Amino acid sequence: MGIFQGIKKGADRVLGRAMELITGSGLDQELLTLEDGEIKDGAVCRSEELTGLIRAAAADSFVLLKNNGALPLKTTDTVAVFGRCQYDWFHVGYGSGGDVHAPYLVNLIDGLRNAGAKIYEPLAEEYRRLCRSKEFAARKGFWGHWPLSHPEVHIPSDVWNETVSNCSDACAVVVIGRASGEDRDSLPKKGSYYLTDDERELLDIVTEHFGRVVVILNIGSIMDLTWLGDYGDKISAALIAWLGGQESGNAAADVLYGAVNPSGRLPDTVAKALSDYPSTEGFGAKNRTVYREGIYVGYRHFEKFAKDRILFPFGFGLSYTDFSFEPHGFVRTKTGVFISVKVKNTGKVPGKTAALIFVAPPKDGLDKPARVLVGFKKTRSLAPGEEQVLTVVADNRALASFSVEEHAFVMDAGEYAFEAEGVHLGGFTLTERITVESVHSLTPTREELKARIEAAIPDEPLAPESVDFSLASVLENRITLDEFVADLSKPELEALTRGHGMMNSPLGPKGNAGVFGGVIKPLQDRGVPAVSCCDGPAGLRMAAYCALIPCGTALAATFDTELVEALHTLLAHEMEFHGADVRLAPGMNLHRNPLCGRNFEYFSEDPVLSGRMAAACVRGVKAGGRAACPKHFACNNQEAFRNLNDSVVSERALRELYLRNFEICVKEGMPDLIMTSYNKINGVYSHYNFDLVTTVLRDEWGFDGAVMTDWWMQYRRSPEYPKLFGSAYRVRSQVDLLMPGARGHLAKRYSSDGTLLRTIGKKGGITKAEIQRSAKNVLNVIIKLKREEIEKTEN
Repeated sequence: MGIFQGIKKGADRVLGRAMELITGSGLDQELLTLEDGEIKDGAVCRSEELTGLIRAAAADSFVLLKNNGALPLKTTDTVAVFGRCQYDWFHVGYGSGGDVHAPYLVNLIDGLRNAGAKIYEPLAEEYRRLCRSKEFAARKGFWGHWPLSHPEVHIPSDVWNETVSNCSDACAVVVIGRASGEDRDSLPKKGSYYLTDDERELLDIVTEHFGRVVVILNIGSIMDLTWLGDYGDKISAALIAWLGGQESGNAAADVLYGAVNPSGRLPDTVAKALSDYPSTEGFGAKNRTVYREGIYVGYRHFEKFAKDRILFPFGFGLSYTDFSFEPHGFVRTKTGVFISVKVKNTGKVPGKTAALIFVAPPKDGLDKPARVLVGFKKTRSLAPGEEQVLTVVADNRALASFSVEEHAFVMDAGEYAFEAEGVHLGGFTLTERITVESVHSLTPTREELKARIEAAIPDEPLAPESVDFSLASVLENRITLDEFVADLSKPELEALTRGHGMMNSPLGPKGNAGVFGGVIKPLQDRGVPAVSCCDGPAGLRMAAYCALIPCGTALAATFDTELVEALHTLLAHEMEFHGADVRLAPGMNLHRNPLCGRNFEYFSEDPVLSGRMAAACVRGVKAGGRAACPKHFACNNQEAFRNLNDSVVSERALRELYLRNFEICVKEGMPDLIMTSYNKINGVYSHYNFDLVTTVLRDEWGFDGAVMTDWWMQYRRSPEYPKLFGSAYRVRSQVDLLMPGARGHLAKRYSSDGTLLRTIGKKGGITKAEIQRSAKNVLNVIIKLKREEIEKTEN
């Protein structure tokens, strides 16, 4: 270990302990000692409706990669379970997106027992003994240094020999697990992306002695799977069990025994080699990551340039039954297309499936992928012989490509053909190129950018009336919000543009991520309430027992937006119970590369799947009366050096991929808040990026909520306005909230850094009108969320 690495590791330990202290109270150590299946009293996250949906979502997410008739199992089958992850099951990834205090955790072995499986107990007990021993107990790691996997334990020869002797007709289940985590990426090494030698040895021995071998991959992101081919028919079945939350062990048993027919599909392409992903070159760079692949990410790349390098394609997933797909209607309008497909269960058992609708665009004109996803729908559970018609609507924007030269989304002349599962569903031919939507250039000159910024600055500050009204007066229509904001002092305005200062603020429920709004007494006296945030997306990260739901990758693999929306409505009810107002989720950056440490939090390599899933999360939370804050806007596609790295991306790739998913979420989900990312985009940190936050998000997409930083920000000076530094720079870009508020990570109280008000009223400085604009953005969100509380303050 070099000197720098040692210093960084020590700093990360300090930060990790600080995160535990300020967010976890005394629950962290207690969680480490949870026994398998133990349920904590007092939890409110064990209702049958909520746990049932968690279990259903997990089961519907699992992807059956291979099945030579070994699955589903029968409860009369003897099952010999190998691999330590049967106990040390990964329910979620590490970090802020997964650190949820679940009331209980069901691992695989308990899930099998709950299903009535005939487990060979001597083997299971030996694994339990070894996994719980001091010598071999799983290590939890610390912030940014989470384990990549748990080293496999070795079964004593006498236990092994007895198992082989007593289980000659048994089905062997081999469990292989991989961890995911924030602030560190997976590595191209054994024990992370690749199998370890011990895992290979385990597979060698088990496949040699057992005729039926089922492999379960307990993972949160894609790993190398070429070894499945090495074993051929010696591996009878392979199932991806994503990080499925507190009920995932039960969900796995549901699928293994056929109580649930697997219907999950891959949200990413699995390649034959890590080097086949064009993004692997340069991934994890410290200062600059050049997105050389442009628009060709995931299946867009493989289906056009490297079909022979696909191991499992995007959207792949087997079932215990069979389905047919037939065209059922195709309507072309001026604004888009309606595509209907009839899905029929042609097999012998009930099951669900998803229809993924792709368009193959014209080859002429702009260079394009061979096909792109335009929409998807999931069937209900269909009985044998039953059919269902699914209709997908795709507007012209979904069919268009971005022309950098024209600063527009265009549809080239030629044939547009639509298909699902290889079945042609219809199409149309354009005789001439059409412009669908013209937008701003995202590569303006310094002078052009400055002109845009100045055009967006409000002309005059709101004039005060010198009347001390409360915020309730706005709701009672005695004054307008403009009049309320006009009367706010500079310190009050400044307080509305940042959080209370620290995580676990005393103004919110214990373990909150931060609080904004009424964070100083003068604002509280005016009836401005505090708004509490909690981390996500795997549930609610608070100092309380909260439901642990399937990870983002798992939810995407369901291809079921209705299920995801219903699950998040129940999460909103849990937020209400715990006093949380804003859930800092969904995470929705694209899976540009399989090594990204936070891929488990995110959805997919595809922007349409990512955007629609995120919109479902947002709608669900809003339906429950709370707010969702999608993140990280944008291009947070690696964890290494995330506070330093510059994502260098072409404008076309931004428009078609890395902004497209957020656009869908904003327009279809209508979130009240958006969180920026840590990284730079083409040289500018996202929390200072005017074109990102104002030109695109607000002006082009119509977003009318508040934008917040990710937790803490990098302090920089504006190149266009050198007097603007830190918060003045971000407010000019309409990044309204600095969260959690203080400049330092370990602050226990707020202390102004002075960067917002220092230049107010000075030539080249921030204007009062700009600060008032951000204050209004924040107050509009507060009014939406806390209307009843505000109204009570007047009574």
